[in-house]
Amino acid sequence: MVNYNSVTDKVIEDIKAAVSGKVYVGEEINIDFFHDEMPIYGEGQPDLVVDAVNAKEISEVVKICNENKIPVLARGAGTGLTGAGVCRFGGVMINMQSMNKILAYDEENMVVKVEPGVLLNDLAEDCLSRGYMYPPDPGEKFATLGGNVSTNAGGMRAVKYGTTRNYVRSMEVVLPTGEITQFGATVSKTSTGYSLKDLIIGSEGTLGIITELTLKIIPAPKETISLIVPYEDLDTCISTVPQLFKAHLNPQAIEFMEKEIVNMSEIYIGKATFPKELEGIDIGAYLLITFDGNDEDELNDITEKAAEVLMEAGAIDILVADTPNKIKEAWAARSSFLEAIESQTKLLDECDVVVPINMIAKYVSYVNQRGKDFPFEVKSFGHAGDGNLHIYACSNDMEKEEFLKEVEVFMKDIYGKAYEMGGQISGEHGIGYGKKEFLKMFEGDVNTELMRGIKKVFDPNMILNPNKVI
Repeated sequence: MVNYNSVTDKVIEDIKAAVSGKVYVGEEINIDFFHDEMPIYGEGQPDLVVDAVNAKEISEVVKICNENKIPVLARGAGTGLTGAGVCRFGGVMINMQSMNKILAYDEENMVVKVEPGVLLNDLAEDCLSRGYMYPPDPGEKFATLGGNVSTNAGGMRAVKYGTTRNYVRSMEVVLPTGEITQFGATVSKTSTGYSLKDLIIGSEGTLGIITELTLKIIPAPKETISLIVPYEDLDTCISTVPQLFKAHLNPQAIEFMEKEIVNMSEIYIGKATFPKELEGIDIGAYLLITFDGNDEDELNDITEKAAEVLMEAGAIDILVADTPNKIKEAWAARSSFLEAIESQTKLLDECDVVVPINMIAKYVSYVNQRGKDFPFEVKSFGHAGDGNLHIYACSNDMEKEEFLKEVEVFMKDIYGKAYEMGGQISGEHGIGYGKKEFLKMFEGDVNTELMRGIKKVFDPNMILNPNKVI
């Protein structure tokens, strides 16, 4: 364990002299900065928070921290779910939210240049207003793009369009030593040495601080349609997914959900959209599928073919949402799953495990069966098209210490099963603080030591977001 130095009055004055953004100390710091969206992984109070203004000033702050061996952490909107954006050792937090400008579109190269504090929702809407789409679509629309890149966020459209990694062309980065450098370029392919850009993507702010991003955009699809597909049971529901790919259908998104989580979400948003019974059959689970295309005729053909596959695979019915308002309503419940769970649960832990898509049904069945052995409820939903599953352990009556002890046993078991089936710990939320012991356990000594070596090369004094991931 590294021994860090304290933030002294001199360090505070040096930082204040180096920046034009506001500096907050002690009781001036908003308590929202003490935790992320999963506070069960612990809280931590920074000694000082700096509002970021530009790369040069961030560089000066990092140099001061590096010279004095003080931990420093860059934080976006604080919407993470693994404790990655929390100061475990005090030190300096750089608040990136004020660097929130969409800088320029390059329509000839189909890229947009942004600051890291731009919210995903703001870029998505701005792109659409110009006839473009930024495809990554994580559930939390008010996360920052810098945070999305730092966790390689995936989201619902990843099945067709890929994850955030596929849309990062280049980035400006402040290294833990304070140097400012550029990784990548505005090109669609490169074979120029090791991909340093791709090391930063998904590194959760442990290797560098992103200060500018150049992101790929695409022409927006002209038409979209969503299908709500009810099933009697979860196994039949999930088992349908590979059949869609075998039929050469190319959905934009495929989500699965059990009726309990849908009920919670509809209570939370105050509107019911999903049927609970059809043709005298109680609904147990649903697929929510979106297709996009160039025109209405193309989508009609796709929908007809999809309906044949779905009905043959055991769907009870196909409910079509073919207007913007109907599509919005269909996705409203799905978009509110996490908030619904949080609003109705006192103690909460989650994993976003990923398994091969042909293993989803078998894996979820295992998790649900294993969950019966524990004194908490297990709720699950996920991205059926890419095997990324969100599994929540929920309790309203357990003591926190007992809950943490039981959850650790449960998580170790289901992570082990995921690896046994060819999967991994995280599909999009990352490792952070809460999952790093599991990373070492299941990735093994060789891979863990390689990652630790990379960290040491980038950050010799181990000051940047320490004790996260590795």
